[in-house]
Amino acid sequence: MKILNDILEDITILETHGNIDMGVSSVSLDSRDIKLHSLFVALAGNVIDGHIFIDEVIEKGAKTIVYESDIKEFKPGISYIKVPDTHTAVGIIVSNFYDNPSRKLKLIGVTGTNGKTTTATLLYQLFTELGYKVGLISTVADKICDKVIITNRATPTTPNPVILNELLAEMVDSSCDYCFMEVSSHAMSEKRVSGIQFAGGIFTNLTLDHLNYHGTFENYCEAKKGFFDILPATGFAISNIDDSKGEYMLSSTKANKYRLSLKKEADFTDRLETKLLGEFNIYNILGVYAAAILLGQDKNKVKEIIKNLETVPGRFQNIKSETGVTGIVDYAHTPDALLNVLKTANDMKKNGKVIAVVGCGGDRDRSKRPIMAKIGYDMSDILILTSDNPRTEKPEYIIEEMKKGIEGLYLENKVYILVDRYDAIEKACNLANPGDYILIAGKGHETYQEVNGVQTHFDDLEELQKYLK
Repeated sequence: MKILNDILEDITILETHGNIDMGVSSVSLDSRDIKLHSLFVALAGNVIDGHIFIDEVIEKGAKTIVYESDIKEFKPGISYIKVPDTHTAVGIIVSNFYDNPSRKLKLIGVTGTNGKTTTATLLYQLFTELGYKVGLISTVADKICDKVIITNRATPTTPNPVILNELLAEMVDSSCDYCFMEVSSHAMSEKRVSGIQFAGGIFTNLTLDHLNYHGTFENYCEAKKGFFDILPATGFAISNIDDSKGEYMLSSTKANKYRLSLKKEADFTDRLETKLLGEFNIYNILGVYAAAILLGQDKNKVKEIIKNLETVPGRFQNIKSETGVTGIVDYAHTPDALLNVLKTANDMKKNGKVIAVVGCGGDRDRSKRPIMAKIGYDMSDILILTSDNPRTEKPEYIIEEMKKGIEGLYLENKVYILVDRYDAIEKACNLANPGDYILIAGKGHETYQEVNGVQTHFDDLEELQKYLK
C-alpha cells in the first residue's frame, strides 16, 4: 500500500474531494483490473471515455478516482482528484507508485518508423554480452535478463504507463543496469511515457506510416520529435541525419546532440563489421555502436561483439532450401521498409529472381497501399499480392486498393493475386528456382492472422520452411 498524497507528487491538481492520506493498493486504467483500494484513472479516450466507468469501479472497491471531466456526485469514503489531463497525470502517478523505477537504471529509448525493434534488440544483445543485466521492451518481446516476460498487454509497441512501470520496477528488482525500449508515435501522442526518465534516445528514420491515426505526416513527425523534446540535459540524443527529418528531431532537445551518417560528416565514423545484411542494418548498427560508446563502453569490446550480433526474429530473417532457394521473412509494412529489404534482396541475388509476397493491414493507413504495390512491382521479378491482417476490412478490398498502384502495368507471369496468405506463400515457393530469393513481407515476428477481431495462428517462417522442403 502507498499513501495517496505521496503518489500525487509533481501532479497538477485542480481540486480534491475526500481524504488524500488514504492507502492505495494499485493503480489501474482498466475497470476490469480493479482491486480493493485501487486508484482508478479515468482516461478520456478517442473511442471509450473512462469516466463512464467511475461508478462501476467504485462498486468493485476503488477508493480513489483521478479524473478530468466534471463529476456530478461525489460519494462518501471516496477520494476524488481532478487534474487537467489524465493522460499526463497517470504516468507520473504510476511512476511514483512504483518508486520511479526509470530513475534507478539507464533507460534508452529508440524511435522512428523502421528499425526500432532491431536497434533496441541489438542493444539488449550487446549489453548482455558485455556482462550487464539488461531489460528489453519491444514489439517482439519484453525481457528481463534472459527471461521473457508475459504481460497482459496487447500488441502496442510501447505499453501503457501501468504495465511500463511494472516492467521497469521488476527490472530494478532484478538489478538491471540498463533497459532498451521502443518508443512509438502513438505512445508519445497518448503520453504513455509521462513520468519516465530517459538517459538517452535514438532516432532511426521517418517515413510514411500511421496516417490513419495521426492524420498528417506533420503530426506524425511532431509526435516523434516530442520524444527528443522530453530528454533531459544530462542525456544524449542520437539522430540519423541522412533522414530528411534527422536534424529536425534534434532542433529543440535539451540533451547532448550526436549525429549518424553514411553520407555526411558525423560523430561516429569508426569501421564496424557485422553479419547483418542491408544498408538499413548499417544504420541500425551505427545507432547501437554510438549508444554503447556514449554509455561509456570500451570501443574495442563493442566492435568485437557487434561482429557476432544475430538477426532479430522477423527482421530480414532468412532460411535456405537444399535446392538453393533463399526465403526471407521481414516485418516490412511501410513503403520505405519494403523498398529497403527488396533492394537488399536484389543486391544479394546473382542470376536468380526476387519473388515478393506483399500485403497491407486492414484498419490502417490506406494511403500507403498503392505505393507498396508499386514498390513491390518495381523491385521484384514476380509480385504476389495477398492478405496481411485484414482485421475488420475485406482482404479483397485492400488488395483492390493496392492494385491501383500498378494499374496498366500488368505483365504475364509478373503479378499474381492470391487472397489466402497460405496460398500466396505456397505459390511463391512453387515458382522459385535455385538461386531465387523469396521475400515474405509484412508480418515478420507475428504468429497470427487477424480477421474480424479473431486471431488465428499463422507464422510466415513456418510456412516458408514447410514449402521450401
